[in-house]
Amino acid sequence: MRTPANRTVKIIPFQHTYNGGDATPATSFWMRWKGKLDRMKVIDWIEMFIPCSRWIRTYNWREYLQPDLVSGITVGIMLVPQQSMSYAKLAGLQPIYGLYTGLVPIFVYAIFGSSRQLAVGPVALVSLLVSNVLGNIDSSGELYTELTILLSLMVGILECAMGLLRLGWLIRFISHSVISGFTTASAIVIALSQAKYYLGYDIVRSSEIIPLLKSIISGADKFSWPPFVMGSSILAIMLIMKELGKTRKNLRFLRAAGPLTAVVLGTTFVKIYHPSSISLVGDIPQGLPSFSIPKEFGYVKSLISTTFLITGVAILESVGIAKALAAKNGYELDSNQELFGLGVANIFGSFFSAYPATGSFSRSAVNHESGAKTGLSGIIMGIIICSALLFMTPLFEYIPQCALAAIVVSAVIGLVDYEEALFLWQVDKKDFFLWTVTFATTLFFGIEIGVLVGVGFSLAFVIHESANPHVAVLGRLPGTTVYRNTKQYPEAYTYNGIVIVRIDAPLYFANTSFIKDRLREYEIAVDQSTSRRGPEVERIYFVILEMAPVTYVDSSAVQALKELYQEYKSRNIQIAIANPNHDVLSTLSKSGFIDLVGKEWCFVRVHDAVQVCLQYVQTSTVSPRSPHISIHNSASFSERLNERLNRKEDLSAADMESGRRERLTSIDADSIMQPLLAGKSGK
Repeated sequence: MRTPANRTVKIIPFQHTYNGGDATPATSFWMRWKGKLDRMKVIDWIEMFIPCSRWIRTYNWREYLQPDLVSGITVGIMLVPQQSMSYAKLAGLQPIYGLYTGLVPIFVYAIFGSSRQLAVGPVALVSLLVSNVLGNIDSSGELYTELTILLSLMVGILECAMGLLRLGWLIRFISHSVISGFTTASAIVIALSQAKYYLGYDIVRSSEIIPLLKSIISGADKFSWPPFVMGSSILAIMLIMKELGKTRKNLRFLRAAGPLTAVVLGTTFVKIYHPSSISLVGDIPQGLPSFSIPKEFGYVKSLISTTFLITGVAILESVGIAKALAAKNGYELDSNQELFGLGVANIFGSFFSAYPATGSFSRSAVNHESGAKTGLSGIIMGIIICSALLFMTPLFEYIPQCALAAIVVSAVIGLVDYEEALFLWQVDKKDFFLWTVTFATTLFFGIEIGVLVGVGFSLAFVIHESANPHVAVLGRLPGTTVYRNTKQYPEAYTYNGIVIVRIDAPLYFANTSFIKDRLREYEIAVDQSTSRRGPEVERIYFVILEMAPVTYVDSSAVQALKELYQEYKSRNIQIAIANPNHDVLSTLSKSGFIDLVGKEWCFVRVHDAVQVCLQYVQTSTVSPRSPHISIHNSASFSERLNERLNRKEDLSAADMESGRRERLTSIDADSIMQPLLAGKSGK
């Protein structure tokens, strides 16, 4: 029976746009790039190769000069004792090389870097990596210094290459939980490595916690109170100043003044009391670094792994905070351009005795909070470093080593991210597992092993998720033509004889087997927990694939679909495809899959596919003699479908969904090929 409340819904014609010699993805890529290059003007080319021209052209002297000066001076004062001298000691180098690393790279980055707030120079993680990889070499020898400079050149070349080839996206495969676990463990190792300056005796150089603890315990009889008391007192003062600077806006300057305060207090104490038990920095050469070509190229092969590791840290630390600061300050930043700028800074730095430099979280945060507007603040930092090298190195001779150690410990305490572990435990146990594994392996087996294990597990999870994608059975929401996951929407109902499946991932060689198994499972085991409508049938006649989430299909997936089609055909089951995107449709067409299935079985919407399929299911139950009519027989079904669609006639949804078994005089287009009406009113 037909009810007046029923409304008709026409099937939307599916546009087979693949019949037109479309460009390949590679051709489209080059066409987009060619169009972009054609639109570029001279000023665009200048900004591409010299990013500083962007802020130079629009520099507002009245508005920007004062905050740039203040932030540059603030971070420059912080840079000299903390990030340069302290981190150089962490890397196993003389403090002067930390000052060199904070000089040339800053000026070069101000020209070629695209971030206006990023503070470039030595950082704790890179310093620890340098010390770790060169741990078997005497740090007091010339070879050690030459290898760190060579490492800077190699890191710079790799960063430039990745930036030019636009390969910065590779680092996205390292999850945030891995980075958090790695930095937390590294911070603990860094802090323990500074214990020798607190305790007054040497400990073994290692990036593993067990040897460090054994060395600390075994030398306990050599413990000296004066450096411990001084170092602990300076550390406490710095932590208090940092906390006050964070919590009170009017005392924000205390955060940056902490390292300078530590140096001044320590140096003043040494000058007054001359304690013999406290080791000092000692003599530091005065003057600017001279130009020299890195040497010892015979060690390049042994430094390759560390080069990739340091570059990865640079991308994660520098590019991550640079993009965050760019968003806060309202300008766009290209991560590949940023990577190129860091690479050029390291290459030039290696010619002036610098070891690998990158952007710093702490210095960049202080630079931003101090009001930096442009790269001029970085130039001011470089000028302060230059002044320190020319005029202030005699004063550095009396800085206590324990004061520099306190500066390092104060800086790395902020890297201990235990709150992230607690958050991951509550939100995602898988990410918590990644955090724990990376943290433990880095702490007990060293930095390189920790990174490899963490990245390995990250990739394993990515591969597992990709090879076992989410596949959902869809049902119709009552009163709509919308189809959703029946697990998420229990009220959704399905149709007898029809299975609607949504594949929520690209189809490629790694997941085709899993998807085929799931489709076979859905065919055999019908979910009885959902309500079902339509005529009572004993088997599945149609499998509708909702392909809107499928962004890509490769040749292996096409072959798997063809095999699946043949399996279904042998059991008189028809595949229907709903809403494939242009690229997927093009691939399926070129492979011959669309012609194999039949163009008439491609639909714009899932609902359109259901309308047509449900009519056949209704027809198959009209007579005991008719249920086995072949769906794949174009003369008996598909041709009539096209004929009926051309007539654009309507049929009652209530008739189809109720499963009424009215006897039809003939299975013709007028009786079975009509679009199905919307669901029952009020449902």
